[in-house]
Amino acid sequence: MGVGCTVTFGGCRKVPETFGSAEPGAATAPRIPPTRLALHHFDINYSLQLKELWPSVRAGLLCEQKYGALLNNFSLPDDITQELELLNATDFVSEATKKVRSVAAAEEAGRGESSEGRMVMQVETMTQAEMSPPLRASISSNIKCYTFPRGDITRFRPARPNTLGILDYYLMDAASLLPVLALNVQPGDFVLDLCAAPGGKTLALLQTGACGRLAANDISISRTKRLHQILHSYVPKEIRETVSVTSCDGRDWERLEGGTFHKVLVDVPCTTDRHSVMEDDNNIFHKKRTKERQMLPMLQLQLLMAGILATRPGGEVVYSTCSLSPLQNEHVIERAIEIAETQFNVALRVEDLSHFRTLFQDTFSFFSDCRLGELVLPHLTANFGPMYFCKLCRM
Repeated sequence: MGVGCTVTFGGCRKVPETFGSAEPGAATAPRIPPTRLALHHFDINYSLQLKELWPSVRAGLLCEQKYGALLNNFSLPDDITQELELLNATDFVSEATKKVRSVAAAEEAGRGESSEGRMVMQVETMTQAEMSPPLRASISSNIKCYTFPRGDITRFRPARPNTLGILDYYLMDAASLLPVLALNVQPGDFVLDLCAAPGGKTLALLQTGACGRLAANDISISRTKRLHQILHSYVPKEIRETVSVTSCDGRDWERLEGGTFHKVLVDVPCTTDRHSVMEDDNNIFHKKRTKERQMLPMLQLQLLMAGILATRPGGEVVYSTCSLSPLQNEHVIERAIEIAETQFNVALRVEDLSHFRTLFQDTFSFFSDCRLGELVLPHLTANFGPMYFCKLCRM
């Protein structure tokens, strides 16, 4: 293998073992790509966290990511669902709805089997708590996302416009929809997407058709432009104009609109683990960005606190990252709960989302030992994520 080369095997990337210096024979140390630095960092830390699971998660991170097709309810040609189903793709959200209905039917019948038979058997271990009203509501939304079965690496075709120029679906990591489902938007809710760009979760929130008001913010002007592009490509003008798009520092939001929103999504900047081991461009493991990376948990905490304080009493916040790191996930949650109580006299409750594991186990691989919230692990047969999400209720 040549110096500085990258070799791919069946869609998987092998990070090179040797690296050249800037000039032949130069005395300077070899330049180590940030992807290599990231993988070394993950090998040290995630092997301790995930133990025997790490080799398979590592392989997933280094292979091509799997996507889902979020159907656009503002376009939705009549033949799109038929086209996707002919390809053997299924809507993983509606499949979860079927599970809930099967359990409800079994409970009503007072026995473990019903006309659904096999489907009921798959979910017979569901507890009554897992069938709570918030759960039923969270998966009966208008969100529809098609994915291919486990082990199927078929790629979706590019999105196509309808006669009005509105694209039919949005390709995204299907695990990114889980925080939106967890937020459980109800009709008329005031919703804030605090770190909204590039726009996939904002688009998903609009698909619910439930937002009484939607504010989408991102500190980066260039990323906010990308958000505008997504909205322009997928959302009719009359709906698009109801979305308030801003480029403010999310940490200051509490001073702008404190105690206003029913639901807040805080999808924070993170180490973006998959990107960090696959792409050298804009990689947070670049040596010039070491300080920025080290300060990420503090930034994440500040953003989460702003989201909590932007929520009205009785409101809910979902915090999410695309990192496996406990320092960016559970530890941020724990610190935020402590600060909210001691400094702001705000009590928070962590909502149990373990039912997501039961409902979506056919589509995603979950980490069963996550102390707070839920964590989707990359896996070669279901190569979504990583995606961490945790729901906080303001008392």
